[in-house]
Amino acid sequence: MRAPRRTVVFVHSSNEMFGADRMLLHVVDTLAGHPDLTAEVWLPADVERSADSVQQHLEERGVTTRVLPTPILRRRYLTPAHLPGLIARTATLWWRLLRARPAIVYCATSAALLAAPVARLAGSPRVIMHMQEIWSPSDARVLGTLASACTDIVAISTESASSMPGRLHRRVTTIVNAVADRATPPPTPVDETVGPMRFLVASRWNSWKGHATLLAAWDSLDTPPGQLVIVGSPPELGTAVDVVGLVAALRHPQSVTVVGQVTDTIEWIDRSDVVVMPSDDPEPFGLVAVEAFSRRRPVIASAGGGLGSIVTPGVDGLLFTNRSVAELADALASIDRPRARRMGEAARATFVDRYAIDRFSRQFGELWSR
Repeated sequence: MRAPRRTVVFVHSSNEMFGADRMLLHVVDTLAGHPDLTAEVWLPADVERSADSVQQHLEERGVTTRVLPTPILRRRYLTPAHLPGLIARTATLWWRLLRARPAIVYCATSAALLAAPVARLAGSPRVIMHMQEIWSPSDARVLGTLASACTDIVAISTESASSMPGRLHRRVTTIVNAVADRATPPPTPVDETVGPMRFLVASRWNSWKGHATLLAAWDSLDTPPGQLVIVGSPPELGTAVDVVGLVAALRHPQSVTVVGQVTDTIEWIDRSDVVVMPSDDPEPFGLVAVEAFSRRRPVIASAGGGLGSIVTPGVDGLLFTNRSVAELADALASIDRPRARRMGEAARATFVDRYAIDRFSRQFGELWSR
């Protein structure tokens, strides 16, 4: 039996609950205002479902999910040995789309972009890509060719949009990421006299996320500026950094607590005074920064990419040059609780003004209406 013509098939590249997964949930939620559209999410069969998975959250919303052998662009597949399997999964996707006949195919990340030309070949009239990355020049040459099959492109930041080939710019709508505001009011930090300052870094332990830079800056200070809490885990795919080993080698390892993976980052943001985002490479956006802002927490961040557009230095946080150990050390040492509290109030105002979910939903509503 054919699916309704007004089905939106989302092709996603992971089954976890990190930035791109959370944004997928928000995008699916925006369909609630369009009863003529229904969502179906196709998840990849080549990754394990995490304990807290996007599939679980989708099913709780009543969204149909399917785990399928989709042709996700992963570096390990771009070798002669793996190409036959990638081609077979591409053919299978074409066959499934031909049978489903969705009105819209939505590539939720650049890694899912093989679905774009396949969807057009299968007769899908609208193909949308969610640009959640910053492409390198070499990426732009390859992925730009695939993205040419898209009728619409949604970029999460101006930095993300500008990394695409110029011929695609006319198809781009920039819709900045947002996070839902919690029902509980965002707390203010505890009394300034209680305990050391608490700094939080929450991300996957990818090599480019800047954990080594942060720990080098932390160790360069004669006295640790407080207690650093590290939340996250090594990536399932890609190069990881040995966070536990780096912490053990510090002069004051007791000043750093490695928590590991958690299901709710917000709880740890609420326990902190300052959130640190030390990414070595430019971040396409920086969702954790917006989550911190929503909870009245200032952010110390590297200035490259989307983070440089989110944080206003000296107002709602501090910026440092990517990979600069000295500048990051100065930023860590310069902030105390009174300053963190003032910046936190400004961060909350920034969130309400620029990153609330209502704006995001309205802009996506306009996209679906088109």
